[in-house]
Amino acid sequence: MSVNAVTAARWVERWEGQQQRYAIDREESFTVIADVVEHVTRGQSAPPLVLDLGSGPGSLAARLAGRLPGADVLAVDADPLLLELGRTHYGPALRYVEAVIGEPGWLDALAPGRPVDAAVSTTALHYLDRRTLRRVYRELAGRLRPGGVLVNGDHISPDSARVSALADDIGRRHAERNLTLSHDDWHSWWSGATSDPELSRLLAQRDRQGHPRCEGNDLTVGGHVALLREAGFDHVGVVWQYGHSHVLAAIR
Repeated sequence: MSVNAVTAARWVERWEGQQQRYAIDREESFTVIADVVEHVTRGQSAPPLVLDLGSGPGSLAARLAGRLPGADVLAVDADPLLLELGRTHYGPALRYVEAVIGEPGWLDALAPGRPVDAAVSTTALHYLDRRTLRRVYRELAGRLRPGGVLVNGDHISPDSARVSALADDIGRRHAERNLTLSHDDWHSWWSGATSDPELSRLLAQRDRQGHPRCEGNDLTVGGHVALLREAGFDHVGVVWQYGHSHVLAAIR
């Protein structure tokens, strides 16, 4: 059910633009995440194992593979269309794995019997309800090697309601200055993909499999930090922020 390279490139490019609407200064947050992963894996004798959870077509995973030559980078997502677009566009630098984050046994299928050096995620874990996220954090803490890191870049509100309102306004001003609202939004991207006949077989597969439930959570920064500490991460904190976009690092 592969797509040709031109089609994949077109839709991955539109995906990149669409995601910029939702992640403030997305490219800088990707750079920060790669900096964190490079820092914790520096000097290892064995190639690091890095999981990109909720990867979409693999935008962040591809950047990590470029930053860490020789690393085993897995792009993990539940959507067969997005995975196939990434597989065609980014090529063999990544491994693509279809899995639903939080389902029973989901982590065992990714790295059986092997410790993980870093797990990263961007604009994905907010889809999980609090109970599932608590379990996912605990499972990742149990699979990461000592000194390994979980890095979550997502829309996360500050703990103060007034500061949250200020952060929201900062994000809006950034979007206006950088014209990010001129890109596709989530719905127009999917509407366009649905109308592309070259993607019809993958969309049919996607419809047959069904979509994971998106319960969502409204955790603030403090809520995430509390869950991560409860899960067993010894060192947790924000390493980058712009508006509501945060990068949280949790070291095992």
